[in-house]
Amino acid sequence: MKAKVSKTYMIIFSILTSVATAISVSGCGEQLSSVTESTAAVTSATEAEQTTPAAVTTQASTEAAKSKRLSEGDVTVNETISDSTDGGHAITADGEEASYSNVLVTKTGEADGDEADFYGENAAIFATNGGTLNLSDMVVKTDGKHANAVFSYGDGTTVNISDSYINTTGNCSGGLMTTGGGTMNAQNLTIETSGNSSAAIRSDRGGGTVNVSGGYYSTSGTGSPVIYSTADITVSDAEMVSTASQGVVVEGKNSVTLNNVNLTADNNKKNSNKSSYYQAVMIYQSMSGDAAQGLSTFAMNGGTLVNKNGDIFFVNNTTTQISLDNASITNEGDGVFLRAAAAGWGNEGSNGGQVTLNATNQTINGDMLVDSVSTLNLYLKSGSAFNGAINPDGAEGSVYVEIEDGSTWTLTSDSYVSSLTCSADSIKLNGHKLYVNGVEYTEGTASQGEAIEVTVSSSSGGHGGSHGGGHDGGTPPDKPD
Repeated sequence: MKAKVSKTYMIIFSILTSVATAISVSGCGEQLSSVTESTAAVTSATEAEQTTPAAVTTQASTEAAKSKRLSEGDVTVNETISDSTDGGHAITADGEEASYSNVLVTKTGEADGDEADFYGENAAIFATNGGTLNLSDMVVKTDGKHANAVFSYGDGTTVNISDSYINTTGNCSGGLMTTGGGTMNAQNLTIETSGNSSAAIRSDRGGGTVNVSGGYYSTSGTGSPVIYSTADITVSDAEMVSTASQGVVVEGKNSVTLNNVNLTADNNKKNSNKSSYYQAVMIYQSMSGDAAQGLSTFAMNGGTLVNKNGDIFFVNNTTTQISLDNASITNEGDGVFLRAAAAGWGNEGSNGGQVTLNATNQTINGDMLVDSVSTLNLYLKSGSAFNGAINPDGAEGSVYVEIEDGSTWTLTSDSYVSSLTCSADSIKLNGHKLYVNGVEYTEGTASQGEAIEVTVSSSSGGHGGSHGGGHDGGTPPDKPD
């Protein structure tokens, strides 16, 4: 039975106009990789003082966000719709508009590979061919391999979902899934996934646009970040928790924007042997063909990020722009703030991370490591403070630092950069040495340098990941008959 959607509900979704950044997602089988590598933590008294307020803010924000978490019992259910077939759907909108509310949807049955990951086979709820699904007060539960909960596929296809509870338990079973240029608008959801390669907010080849507002999103499986993006994904005013994987992964020419989001990440399980690090946010290009090559972006505006293990950011085999604006970021692990370095993706010698990091009204605690095939342009703006070192073990990749008047860099170890722009009072050596293109910097002097030129590749990417599948680029072919 189809229930009519109220005028109020439609108005809510008509104002979901957040603009998301473009991000391309790797397939189910190879979504991330990490393994521990101990790196000396930065532990100065100054940092301890500066991170304490962040921890207090995190606790307060987390408690506020947890009040938004729904349980299955919080949703009133008047009807049950189930499907147990391999590859089937419980609810479908194929080129039509349909509306459901107060429905329990259950899905069992299994599928494999591209049909499920790219085209929505075996999803509990599926919209395609320009269809529109309006969903409110739903309970969606799936238990099967490749059993995504809610799937939007193709240009012109839209799913609007609000005030609902979603739980998936099988491997390769995301909560929200968007591919082929589809649109997903979500408000006040609770999504919990426990399978491997099962991101709560997920996209795959062809990406699309995903706008999420409010709610609670958690994952506990290996290779299951809260967000895996090959799309333009924006999340606002939400709580996100991962207990085994990264919090966010961005692949290729795509983006994630977090607005006033509380993210806690505990990446502690290895999903492949291609990387030797744990991290909260991973930005990379897998070369599987699922995500076009190009400039990726990650933005965090306000909110909190708590990392339980390893590094905060890891960038590999791609060019990215990271923008941080007044976000409280705390690293409880033993890693660094930023690592730009080669790993197992791409061609050896050219598979580092090319990073532009814009910090606005931002405190950064921790080191930044840039290996010999990577680059970093760091901009400290609007009263930002960086407490840490850059390449404390010696010069490697090219690094440019620009410190706007009113912002500061306090060294916690010797540091090596290629070029520097700063005023006379921007840098506090704190008993350490700073080398600029091999020349020791004298505290209290101004400097004028030039940024590192970065080339952004626009090719479609190669193959070699789990979803190479003979397809080129980040756009899927038409769904086969």
